[in-house]
Amino acid sequence: MELNNQVEQLLRQALPLDELYVKSEGSHCEVIAVSAEFVDMSRLKRQQSINGPLRELIAENTIHALTVKTFTPEQWARERKFIMPS
Repeated sequence: MELNNQVEQLLRQALPLDELYVKSEGSHCEVIAVSAEFVDMSRLKRQQSINGPLRELIAENTIHALTVKTFTPEQWARERKFIMPS
């Protein structure tokens, strides 16, 4: 299974995400996740909530580098125009 699809499937099964964007190049992976669940979470807890479901892929070095950006729906409404390509 392609890494993007694998990461997306694992995260969608584990978290109630409003939006999810996954981009990978080789073993480097970038995740943008949007969820109302992030409202009361610290930045560290948000990161851990994404890393947790991907733990096995990271341990087996399928994912060597992981960049995570998390947003609440309100944050995403403000920030998406600066992050997403046109």
